[in-house]
Amino acid sequence: MTLEHTTVVSSRKGASSSRSAVRAPVPEMWLFCFLLCSLGASLQARLTVSPSSSQIFEGDFVSLSCEEDDSSAGWTLRRNTSKQQRTQCGDGWGKPAGSTNSSCNISYIDRWDSGVYWCESREGPISNMVNLTVTGGSVILQSPVLPVMEGDDVTLLCKTKTTPSNLPAAFYKDGSLIRKQPTGHMTIQHVSRSDEGLYKCDISGHGESPSSWITVTGEHTTTPPPTSTPPPPSTPNPASTPDPAAVRT
Repeated sequence: MTLEHTTVVSSRKGASSSRSAVRAPVPEMWLFCFLLCSLGASLQARLTVSPSSSQIFEGDFVSLSCEEDDSSAGWTLRRNTSKQQRTQCGDGWGKPAGSTNSSCNISYIDRWDSGVYWCESREGPISNMVNLTVTGGSVILQSPVLPVMEGDDVTLLCKTKTTPSNLPAAFYKDGSLIRKQPTGHMTIQHVSRSDEGLYKCDISGHGESPSSWITVTGEHTTTPPPTSTPPPPSTPNPASTPDPAAVRT
């Protein structure tokens, strides 16, 4: 099974083959993400990723940054992968983008960089978590990394690495075909809980993307996605360091 990752959709009115993905055991990391998201209102930093996609082609340049409300908290960017747990930028991966460890550049991202990334302060609180899947395949599903509010529109883009990104593509949810699009992108308008599920895409002659879980939440927390994807500890405590687990999307 390929490494699968999560796109969180939060609430407020107002996507060659994935067979080359990293494999690793998947403990109770979903529970950690689930509880962490419910504490989002109290977090003082937000992890952003550029390009803004949960799936990334091997060899691409990626920039990650902790956007801080309180710079005095001393935020540090950390990650869990199948090879390393709770390592910070510069410790065998990436290069700090400034004088602190709150921003990081990965000049050539590798499949072994697939994993869970988050910001952590020296006081204990941690930010939202982002699952990144790096694929050596030829197709990715580009979907939002940052939270998207219920009722908003979400656009999924099926991309190839070496050809134009406007090729016809088929989009699937939970293994079933939902739509074929002539230009490689699909928009889900006014997302609701019924849109929650596991998404992937396929471009004829090029292959299939890895899968991405899209979670839609209302004013209440959602049921965490199935244990078919990564992330950290079973009993998270915002006041303590997460006990990371390995990744497997």
